Amino acid sequence: MYLKQVFCFIYMRDEMSDIGENCGVCLAHTLHDAYSMIKSLQHRGKDSCGIAAVSDTRIDAIKWSGRVGDFDITDLHDIFPPKNNYHTFIAHVRYTTSGVQNLMQAHPHTIGGKIFDRGDHIIILDCEAVMVHNGQINPPFLDSVDKTNLKTTCDTEALLHYYWNNGEIAILKNIPGSYTLIIADKKKKNIMMLRDRTGIKPGVIGKKDGKFVTASEDIALRKNGAEPIKELDPGCVYYFHPSGEYTKEFVTEHSLSYCFFEFNYIADRHTSMLGKSVRDLRFALGEQAGLEFLEAFPDKKIDFVTYLPRCPEPAAGGFSRVTKIPFLKVFYKKKDDRAFMGGSSDERKNSIKSNLHLFPETKEQIQGKTIVVIDDSGVRGTNAQRAKQLLYEQAGVKEAIYVVYTPPIGQIDENHLSRGCLYGVDMPPNDKFMTRKENGIENRTLAEISEFIGMPVFYLSLKGMLDVFSQHGIKPGHLCTFCIGGKKPF
Repeated sequence: MYLKQVFCFIYMRDEMSDIGENCGVCLAHTLHDAYSMIKSLQHRGKDSCGIAAVSDTRIDAIKWSGRVGDFDITDLHDIFPPKNNYHTFIAHVRYTTSGVQNLMQAHPHTIGGKIFDRGDHIIILDCEAVMVHNGQINPPFLDSVDKTNLKTTCDTEALLHYYWNNGEIAILKNIPGSYTLIIADKKKKNIMMLRDRTGIKPGVIGKKDGKFVTASEDIALRKNGAEPIKELDPGCVYYFHPSGEYTKEFVTEHSLSYCFFEFNYIADRHTSMLGKSVRDLRFALGEQAGLEFLEAFPDKKIDFVTYLPRCPEPAAGGFSRVTKIPFLKVFYKKKDDRAFMGGSSDERKNSIKSNLHLFPETKEQIQGKTIVVIDDSGVRGTNAQRAKQLLYEQAGVKEAIYVVYTPPIGQIDENHLSRGCLYGVDMPPNDKFMTRKENGIENRTLAEISEFIGMPVFYLSLKGMLDVFSQHGIKPGHLCTFCIGGKKPF
């Protein structure tokens, strides 16, 4: 039965092609703050953005393709004029996970309102309700929603209609998906923010100019003059008042399952989550990878350690510290794009090819040398293959070794279940993981993964990774590790 359920999830993910995403959300009390805060969460998505403006009598929304800065804030002030007396703004940044970049799928999702579709942006005026959401709700949990009322296949729109029919308390009690979400409803005075019982997706409350604000990560608060106060409690609904105050209602018991991949890759390195510095934790993961590397290759002569920009830089520093291997910056990017977030294989490859390069002086420094390349995770292998090409063909290294501080993602487990993510990260279990053979139903050996990448691959052990989290006060039992072989979070 369990096997059937998992394969059912995978099948319906293909049918509802946009149900998965990793995004950023925020709530503020001025348009300027909402715009600036969501811009600080751009690393969580670059395909589309959206803002909803809420007053005592109306809700207006806009969503547009591309980055936050692709729509000038001066014109947003004209679309959301001060005469409407908006008291709260909610915003969203999104990346598409299936290659279907349909702007109607972008957030905010709405009920009611007059729609003005301008092609690369959509304005919806005088909505009845809106929702922005970071996470993923698997289709079986939304079976009660009448799909004929939906304009898209997005899980967020279906969840908004579930709310419309059942209320916010019912979401927390009955929907065990992954979500940090915000709802504005014209019938209600307050804006609602919910975090699911597992806490799998992040969220933090802060204060600016005497009013409470929220965001997916505290980096968005600190960069914009707000003081982070506390993280959202899982299983609770927060009611943000027009005055800038809030109240909280506890709804359901915690069943904690924080996403470890937020720490390893998704979050900004300068973010703190669960009271822990993401940068410090990545440094420690690099140290642990270095210790395990030395144990596996005690006599291996390595000339330099580097990293694939930009996320793994702290880990490369930790690796260098414990191994005493000199640290050297070898690669640079033109843009702070994350190829992982590309909607298709071709888009990811083109992004990497055009964006990842060697520093001009690199060839002289590393030609004929042996170099370790640190990466945060090996999902599809596109980054690693590009790095191998640059190092061997352009720089002429003697040997490059690819060291990953996340254990193998996406393998087939002993029960023949496909691992990956059904909880809001772009790693569906039916994806083309570098850890699997072309047929998708058998795992590659480490030697076969190395052959696929084109250079030797070394992984941090699962025990080693979990030990690092434990040393930082995060219990392994409170982490979702489904994509690397752990139990389901719910």
